[in-house]
Amino acid sequence: MLSQTDQSEIGNRKSEISSVYAYLEKPSMVDYPKHFAAVFFISGCGFTCGFCHNAPLMGKKQAGLSWQKLEAACTKFKKDWVNGIVISGGEPTSAADLVELIRFFKDRYGFAVKLDTNGSKPDRLAECLPLVDYVAMDIKCALPSYPDVVGFSDIGKIQQSIDLIRAEAKDYEFRTTIIETVHTDEQMEEIYETVKGAKRYVLQAFIPRDDLPDEHYRNIPRTTSARLNELKALMAGSAHEILIRGA
Repeated sequence: MLSQTDQSEIGNRKSEISSVYAYLEKPSMVDYPKHFAAVFFISGCGFTCGFCHNAPLMGKKQAGLSWQKLEAACTKFKKDWVNGIVISGGEPTSAADLVELIRFFKDRYGFAVKLDTNGSKPDRLAECLPLVDYVAMDIKCALPSYPDVVGFSDIGKIQQSIDLIRAEAKDYEFRTTIIETVHTDEQMEEIYETVKGAKRYVLQAFIPRDDLPDEHYRNIPRTTSARLNELKALMAGSAHEILIRGA
């Protein structure tokens, strides 16, 4: 039940624009474990991953949807038995109104909220951890390789986010999209040490597409099931649960 203050805040922002750029029209059964979820996207990201599957959301922020449109979308999703929300991107922690968005989804509609993040903004992440129900953080590569692979040099912030999630998240996963030419055994051994002791670590298949930002990655083969299973064995012991997606 919303307080009068919460109701007033929602009323006051009806004509304002949120940071949500777009959302999937149909709910997803794969983006939030054990939930039937609506997926909302926030634009803007400080990484320059050439293999990003959401390339239109990279770079500078784009105009978002109004709070009225978000309210209409959530009302529809609620009627369609959606019980979870995924806030993805781009990079959601780049949004100034992220905490407000989380509270909007949770307090007004009662959705469980999953946050996707690249870990580049630990201060904003720390604000969100008490509110969200699940966090999925990408470990793009071994931390020393971040400047070359994703164009981000402050790897201390990545480590800080990892530590925050392990210590404070209600539920979480770390995940790596495996590109066989990038994620060598040596890379994965470094990632092993980075995530060691985590609750859950996920190996995801890389799927080439014609619209990836870097043409080089458009022509790299999809990750094989054999390689994913090799890495699952290699990563054994790095987390309490190791999963494969997209094999």
